[in-house]
Amino acid sequence: MAHYLIGDIQGCDAPLARLLAKIGFSPSRDTIYVLGDLVNRGPSSASVLRRLMACGDAARCLLGNHDLSLLAVAWGHRAPHRNDTMDGILQASDRAALLDWLRHRSMAIHAHGVLMVHGGVLPQWDLAQTLALANEMETVLRGPDLTDFLAQMWGNQPDHWEDGLQGAERLRVIVNALTRLRFCTPRGVMDLKASGRLDQAPPGMLAWFDVPGRRSADCCIAFGHWSTLGYLRRPDIIALDTGCVWGGCLSALRLDESGAGAHELIQEQCEQAQAPGE
Repeated sequence: MAHYLIGDIQGCDAPLARLLAKIGFSPSRDTIYVLGDLVNRGPSSASVLRRLMACGDAARCLLGNHDLSLLAVAWGHRAPHRNDTMDGILQASDRAALLDWLRHRSMAIHAHGVLMVHGGVLPQWDLAQTLALANEMETVLRGPDLTDFLAQMWGNQPDHWEDGLQGAERLRVIVNALTRLRFCTPRGVMDLKASGRLDQAPPGMLAWFDVPGRRSADCCIAFGHWSTLGYLRRPDIIALDTGCVWGGCLSALRLDESGAGAHELIQEQCEQAQAPGE
C-alpha cells in the first residue's frame, strides 16, 4: 500500500498515464492525492477526469482554480478564456457525469499528517479552521446554491479574511485563498495577480508559507498552483506544481508510513508546452 501526492495535471492525460505506470499505481492497493487543477490548458481534460473517476476512492482530488473555472463556464457564469481547452468536457456525451463528479471533489484534505490544498492557507487559519472553511465551500459546491455562488465567485475583493464575513464575500475569500493564493502581507492581505518566483514578491508581500507566525505552521502543507516555484520540499511545506502543461513535468511524491516524512520524487516529462500562465 502506497500513498502519493500528484501535482497539477491540467488536462495532460498522457503524462498522467505514464506517471501512474511508472509508480506502479494500483487502485485496489494505493491512493493518489491530486492537488488540484485537474483540467484546462492541456489537450485531454475529459480523459483526465475519466481516468481519475475510474480509480474510485483511490483517487482523492482537490479542486483548483481551473477546475472551478470550468464549473463557472459550464453553468454559464463565465466566458471561456482564449487559451482554455475545456470543449472536450463541455461537448462530451458524459458531460453531466464529469461535471457532477468534479463538483463533489474536495477543497482541502488532511491525511497522513499532511494538509493538502491547491493554493495556500491564510496566516490567520490553523488546521482546524482551514478544514472547516473548506467544508463550507464544499457544501455550497455540492448543493442547490451552486449556481448562485458561481455567479459571484470571481473577484479579488475582499482581499483579506475577517471572521465576520458573510455570504458571497466570505466564500470568495475562502476560495481565493485555497485555490489562488501565492503572496500575501504579514496580516494576510492577498495579492492574487503576482505569479513569479519567490524573489519576485510584490512590495510588502511574502510567500504565504513564509509569513512569520502563521497559525498553520505546525503541520506540513502540500500544494500546487505555483509552477514558477516548482518543486520545493521543507519540513513544513511540499510544493508540487512542476509546470507539466508549460513544458515541465508531472510530479508524484510518495509519502512514507508516517505521511509527512515524504520521500521518493517521481517525475514524468510532458510533451505539452504552452506559454506560461496562471
